[in-house]
Amino acid sequence: MRIGGWGEAHRAGARRASESGLLDVLGVAALVLDTQGRIVLWSPQAERLLGYSAEEALGRFAARVLVDEDDFELVLRLFGQVMGSGEAWAGVFPVRHKDGTIRLLEFRNMRLQDDRGDFYALGLAADGDVLRRLERDLALSVGLVDQSPIGLAVLGPDLRFLSANAALERMDGVRAAEHLGRPMGEALSFLGPDGLEAAAREVLDSGVPQVSRQVVGRSPAAPDSDRAWSVSLYRLDDSTGRVLGIAASLIDVTDRYRAAAEAERARQHLALIADASVRIGTTLDLEQTALELAEVTVPQLADVAAVDVLDSVLKGRPGPSDGPLLIQALAVVAARPTPVVDAADPPGRAARYGADRLVTRCVRTARPVREPYLDAEKLARVARDERSAALLAEAGAHSYLAVPLIARGEVLGAIDLIRTDNPLPFTAEDEALAAELAARAAVGIDNARLYRQQQETALTLQRSMLPRNHHDPAGLDVVSRYRPAASRYEVGGDWFDVIGLRGGGTALVVGDVMGSGINAATTMGRLRTATQTLSRLSLDPAEVLGHLDEITAGLDPWFATCVYAVYDPDAGRCRVSTAGHLPPVLIPEGGEPVLLDLPAGVPLGVGGVPFSDVTVPFGPGDRLVLYTDGLVETRDDDIDSRLATLLGLLRTRDVSLDATCDRLLRELRDPDGHDDVALLMARVHT
Repeated sequence: MRIGGWGEAHRAGARRASESGLLDVLGVAALVLDTQGRIVLWSPQAERLLGYSAEEALGRFAARVLVDEDDFELVLRLFGQVMGSGEAWAGVFPVRHKDGTIRLLEFRNMRLQDDRGDFYALGLAADGDVLRRLERDLALSVGLVDQSPIGLAVLGPDLRFLSANAALERMDGVRAAEHLGRPMGEALSFLGPDGLEAAAREVLDSGVPQVSRQVVGRSPAAPDSDRAWSVSLYRLDDSTGRVLGIAASLIDVTDRYRAAAEAERARQHLALIADASVRIGTTLDLEQTALELAEVTVPQLADVAAVDVLDSVLKGRPGPSDGPLLIQALAVVAARPTPVVDAADPPGRAARYGADRLVTRCVRTARPVREPYLDAEKLARVARDERSAALLAEAGAHSYLAVPLIARGEVLGAIDLIRTDNPLPFTAEDEALAAELAARAAVGIDNARLYRQQQETALTLQRSMLPRNHHDPAGLDVVSRYRPAASRYEVGGDWFDVIGLRGGGTALVVGDVMGSGINAATTMGRLRTATQTLSRLSLDPAEVLGHLDEITAGLDPWFATCVYAVYDPDAGRCRVSTAGHLPPVLIPEGGEPVLLDLPAGVPLGVGGVPFSDVTVPFGPGDRLVLYTDGLVETRDDDIDSRLATLLGLLRTRDVSLDATCDRLLRELRDPDGHDDVALLMARVHT
């Protein structure tokens, strides 16, 4: 035997064993004995395991060094069996450490033969406690991997599967053995386009784990529903730092994901309802309230929303009849430009809805109508005609929901919801949310509807009480304008009048009842009638206002302002009195316009304060302008600057009084038009 050659081979083997890492963990010691039982080779692991250095062990009889005297006979017999028969022996044997303690080692003994035919005995030994611990750890690891509900896999540096457990098999529907050798991106494609292969390569390169990365998808094991996994990737290194590959773990967190998604949906629904409570019903404008409802639902609940109200309800007639319904769209809102808007009935115009339309069924039954999936036949029942159905199909309308608007037990109409971009169909949960929004909005829409009816009644009443036309009295050209508030729901109590007096004179009157609505319009009518009656008694302007003050006080809690002017053509003058009203403007022929300096007086209805009047010249070509505060007042400017603007505009002489009135309204009136305007201009004939 050439000991040097065998030793080099042994050392090379030792290096390879060291590189494996497992022998280092076990601390496997190697020793070689000749036929006499003397130690001829002693490994470094033997030195660490038994305490003897190579110098102390080599050349000595192994039994004298390592075995207790009581075990001599046994060890010699075993040695003889191995060397005589060539059969290996393995088992546990007590060995004496250099420090005198006895240790149980796991032994494997075998006979060796060199190229000369000489025999040697090779002994491999490991600490029994270490080996038992490793066996327990290995058994535990195998048990955990095989029985774990967590999908586990080991992939090599090339990211091909080396192992996969049963849990992973249940997750992806592929047998564990069929994973082996497959690329990660191919086997785990349900985790994304590349099966997280890019993330795994990053972990391989950096050594930094990626932990609890949530992925949602559909695996071959459950292709009909979304599932969620928490994926973690770790790099595997051996004891020398060599990269062995990647360990991947997949935990099915679908229940947690769905619970979180459900909680998030509930939070969004509550936020939507809270938003609706704040946004819907901010005004008593019917169209604005409908628009607010539609805007709340888009895009959180639908891609397109339309609010439809029965035409009969708008006109104060009974609800739906048995025949086709006449319905008016109040608002249509879309998340983005879409042909669906063109397919909807235009707002502000009543349209006839056939009995087969889904929204008609919703209104008649007072129950929601939900179509999760729209085919050609159902699209035709959503749309008003074939062209509209084609537009809906072009836009990708695939799901529909109509919810009735019910307030105070009456069906007002419905809100129609359509999904085009949102790929999910309407669900029962969406239906419940839409019903909640509709219930909240319906009261606001009904309030706005009732307010509109009241104000339209007031406007009709007011217009019936204002002079429809007046003949120019003797000696005067008179032009008037009345403009209601820009919102028809803010009907006020402004009025004007031109009254012929006995003896040829003319009374010019402009007044403003504080407040709005039917009561204000009614009070205005009563004051106008009283003014006409008092004017025919040949009373001075101050006396007329005094009587009107008493009348208004009896209408408590109403107040009004008024300017009353009497033109005397024979005397060429005008007597003017005011009750808390803005002063008229006098424009002498060829002169500058001026505000008449009048005692302001108190508004009608205050009572107990006398009125006075002022006489001013009013000759040929002179003009007098009477107006209510709606002409000059704004929310942002002080009244003095606005009156100065009025005077500036009146310095320009128009071709006619009509032209001047129109220009004043155009230039002065607040664009928002929150108040009525009454304007009266008179010019003395030349």
